[in-house]
Amino acid sequence: MQLNGLLQRFPKHIKMFISAFVIVLSIGYITGLQFVRQTESIVPNGIEENYLGNEDKKDVKVMKFKKGNREMLTIIHTHILSMSFIFFLLGGLVSMTTLSNKWKAFLMIEPFVSIILTFGGIYLLWMGVSWLKYIVMLSGTLMTMVFIGSAGVVLFQLAKKN
Repeated sequence: MQLNGLLQRFPKHIKMFISAFVIVLSIGYITGLQFVRQTESIVPNGIEENYLGNEDKKDVKVMKFKKGNREMLTIIHTHILSMSFIFFLLGGLVSMTTLSNKWKAFLMIEPFVSIILTFGGIYLLWMGVSWLKYIVMLSGTLMTMVFIGSAGVVLFQLAKKN
């Protein structure tokens, strides 16, 4: 089956449907990033405080408490499942672009590595491996860059004429 460039060959109504999906998916992803920013989880110490709490520190703006076992399992479970679906669907669309196979492979596979590193790292950070906050920050940043790149490529190729 020839997938290369298939996005550009779809009828206009299918292109509009896929474009609407990618735009709404991107709005949802960006909303999630705003939540991360509000919880100050974009810096290593903020990541650590978000899951381990800060009640032992003085002069904090917002008191945070260590997350419980059930809460952590819920966070990890829901994020791994939902982000896997997000990147599976987006990766399927990337596979139909005209990018080189190396770029396609990177954009399609890397997010799954980042999902494991980010949310596995969050869990292990919660368990006490504090240096993983740096891995969580880097893998989360890379995952976001890949999302933006993939969504951008898909939308760009959908906008191209047949």
